[in-house]
Amino acid sequence: MRLVFVFALVALTAAVSASGIAYWLNRNTVLDRTQNAVLKDFRTALGERAGALPVQPRCGELQDAARQMAAGPQNYAVLLIGTDSERKECVATTDRKLLTPKSVPQSLRTAVGTARPVDDANRFSHHLYWQRKEVGDVPYLIAGAKVTGGGPTGYLMKSLATERQDLNSLAWSLGIATALALVGSALLAQAAATMVLRPVQRLGHAARQLGEGRLETRLRVTGTDELADLSRTFNRTAEQVEQRVEELSAREAASRRFVADMSHELRTPLTAITAVSEVLEEEADSLDPMIEPAVRLVVSETRRLNDLVENLMEVTRFDAGTARLVLDGVDVADQVTACIDARAWLDAVELDADRGIVARLDPRRLDVILANLIGNALKHGGSPVRVSVRTEDAAGTEHRCAPGAVRAGSSAAMSDGEPDDGPAPGGVLLIRVRDHGPGIPEEVLPHVFDRFYKASASRPRSDGSGLGLSIALENAHIHGGEITAANLPEGGAVFTLRLPMDASRLAGDDRTEGGGAPRAPGADDAGARSGTEDGR
Repeated sequence: MRLVFVFALVALTAAVSASGIAYWLNRNTVLDRTQNAVLKDFRTALGERAGALPVQPRCGELQDAARQMAAGPQNYAVLLIGTDSERKECVATTDRKLLTPKSVPQSLRTAVGTARPVDDANRFSHHLYWQRKEVGDVPYLIAGAKVTGGGPTGYLMKSLATERQDLNSLAWSLGIATALALVGSALLAQAAATMVLRPVQRLGHAARQLGEGRLETRLRVTGTDELADLSRTFNRTAEQVEQRVEELSAREAASRRFVADMSHELRTPLTAITAVSEVLEEEADSLDPMIEPAVRLVVSETRRLNDLVENLMEVTRFDAGTARLVLDGVDVADQVTACIDARAWLDAVELDADRGIVARLDPRRLDVILANLIGNALKHGGSPVRVSVRTEDAAGTEHRCAPGAVRAGSSAAMSDGEPDDGPAPGGVLLIRVRDHGPGIPEEVLPHVFDRFYKASASRPRSDGSGLGLSIALENAHIHGGEITAANLPEGGAVFTLRLPMDASRLAGDDRTEGGGAPRAPGADDAGARSGTEDGR
């Protein structure tokens, strides 16, 4: 549309300018030709007819001379004004309705009656004067002159209606030519758009497809112009990108297979080593005091290695896209209580959650998320750690499910009223884990969920591997949720987990299986351990 507008504007400007110049030149030519012919004929007739009259002609002679002058080929009206021998003014006109002394403009009469001094540059005392005038919307040429040496004064009045009609026809013709030029410019712009803009649009569409991951996208190339060269360059670039992505994908797949195979191969010897370390741990009190520290170190490192292998296998499942959801109806308060109770955190964690908040989630993966967040807060934050559970409706308003709150370790709800119907379908589950520690350094906040990231370079051999929060985030993503970390103004850090109340909408996703009872640990439980290894 912009191209059509520009073409039309340029064509309109050029056509109007050319038409205006042509009309002006033709108008001047037509009027000058007619005017010169009329004035020349009038000057000749005035000299031959009126000049032959006496200085003081009779009125009849004056009238005959006027009729003879008007009978010429130019077809104009004639007015002659003279003085007879008795000093009476005689007025002779060939058209009493059109040309009378009153119809002659006063400025013209004054100019005609004024005598000019005669000298070398001006040989005549009187000259021929003319002007144009409209009478009843009809243009006329009015001219007048006085016979030199004494005699009558003559005026003519010539209609220019024919010339106006010719000029109007010319104006219509130029207007039609301008309109045709405007239409032609629009067609030309359309043709230019077809030849130039459409290939550019196809190039843009192909670039979007390439950006969306369709690396096989190619352009059909025809011609040898600049657009064809651009299309060939695009195709070469797409081929190189596709080849590079295939190489990187192959390397990434090989890396994932290596990690998965390595983790799988390590599980068998680790199982044996773990069994031996557990026996050694039971007998540690009866061992030589010199050997006991070494035995306990071996036991702790074996457990750490076992957790690392399990976490690596879980991360490999996420990267390979083989992680699955097993959905079930979960009372969130009971799930959080069970997570805290199983890890003996009852004395260190405060729970603010209402019974009756039921969500359809994967219980095992929710347990992994909670264990990582709470364990991380206990290990790197400050006590007490507070876990709150809320729901959020579609309007973004938080609310509780029931007035009664359940504290960690409680076996029943301390409800002051009947629970309501719970959150509306499609709501969001909010779980906040807050500590009272020093908070997370600002430079660390963007990296808390990165794999193998540790805030302190001075603690490279901390108990954690730096995978816990990353695994928690992946488990939130597989539910269609999110985890965010922030510092509170009053101190301490807070991790906010947002999950859909019903993850069944992901049932069509290749990462989701039908709902049912949770699988037993070991079916796909690499992430079922607490995994509290991310540090701040």
